[in-house]
Amino acid sequence: PITPGELLCLGSSLAFSGLFYYLYRKKARVVARIQEAPKLQVDDNLPALVSAADGRCLHYVALEGIVLPAKAALTSHYHEGLQGVIQKLLLKEHRLIWNSLARSW
Repeated sequence: PITPGELLCLGSSLAFSGLFYYLYRKKARVVARIQEAPKLQVDDNLPALVSAADGRCLHYVALEGIVLPAKAALTSHYHEGLQGVIQKLLLKEHRLIWNSLARSW
């Protein structure tokens, strides 16, 4: 005979397994889309491709090409001869609110 506690454990185990498998498959589809992304060259045709796309936005595109730094290239402290640039820097400030109960911001 199976007790109600065992049925509860079995049901919750199956529910969690189903949930985690659903999340795994969802992320696997995203990874597959990224790996199948078209590779475009950074050249004069790129603005025309972007403006012709739906919503003027290209989803999951790999850009290949040579970029030039605005000021100076970043050099790696760990690998000699490795350099990089920062394409975009986004700064988001969060508004601080005083919490009088915890006495913190």
